[in-house]
Amino acid sequence: MHYLLFYQLADDYLQRRAEFRSRHLALAWESCDRGELELGGALADPVDTAILLFRGDSPAVAESFARNDPYVLHGLVKRWYVREWTTVTGEHCSVPAWPL
Repeated sequence: MHYLLFYQLADDYLQRRAEFRSRHLALAWESCDRGELELGGALADPVDTAILLFRGDSPAVAESFARNDPYVLHGLVKRWYVREWTTVTGEHCSVPAWPL
């Protein structure tokens, strides 16, 4: 299954992220190397939300990532939550649905 981790970013996120960015990116690439995190990044214009796409059997991997992320731990993220995403099309979808 796929899980989306949503971050609601703090108003001063862009000004403060440099201090924590290297540790955040290391955590993200380690998760990618384990096959958990597939994509991640901030939405643009305005930069107020970030979305990370995880693959796993439960939302636990995405939740653990957020709980250990320096951005969350240091207040660059005001709120986070995980939603299951039922993917039905595309090469890596979880539940393929074909036209009848």
